[in-house]
Amino acid sequence: MIRIVISDDHELIREGIKKIIRASKDMRILGAAADMAETSQLVAQHAPDIVILDISLLGQDDLEGLTVLRQQFPNVPILILSMYPEERFAIRALNIGASGYITKTMAAEELIKAIRKIMSGGTYISPHLAVILACNLPEPANAGPHEALTDRELQVIPMLGSGKQVKQIAAELSISISTVIRTGRAYSRRRD
Repeated sequence: MIRIVISDDHELIREGIKKIIRASKDMRILGAAADMAETSQLVAQHAPDIVILDISLLGQDDLEGLTVLRQQFPNVPILILSMYPEERFAIRALNIGASGYITKTMAAEELIKAIRKIMSGGTYISPHLAVILACNLPEPANAGPHEALTDRELQVIPMLGSGKQVKQIAAELSISISTVIRTGRAYSRRRD
């Protein structure tokens, strides 16, 4: 029996995932959480085989929820469920320690397929993500400095360079002001 914790801040999504999983006789839902605190509590209490984690729980920026769970529960596989396309976060999620990445636009069968793949000891990579990974091979040593920018830096740095205020950037990207400041500082330190 594959024991699962679901973590998504939208009740409708949680209920949809439950319905999909309940159709599989070899899977059992231990609990569903709406935020990181509740997720951590459920994982600590039930020791699930896998966590299905929404990429952007309330109060978390981008992949912070994944990072927190990896630190707290390094041996629990985490399948990222995201409204964002794979191009945006999948590679970073896998690098941080996700065991797979699926989007909310994928078919229900993909969720079950991803869970089973992860539970067999693998990493779930969709055919589309496989193409992205193949195209994302390491750059040659003579690549330009812009090639080393993170996704967030690629969003924030041009906006800072154009003279936009930190508060305005945060609002446009739906991130915290501190994230904009941290990103700008990290970029500046690397350039020095």
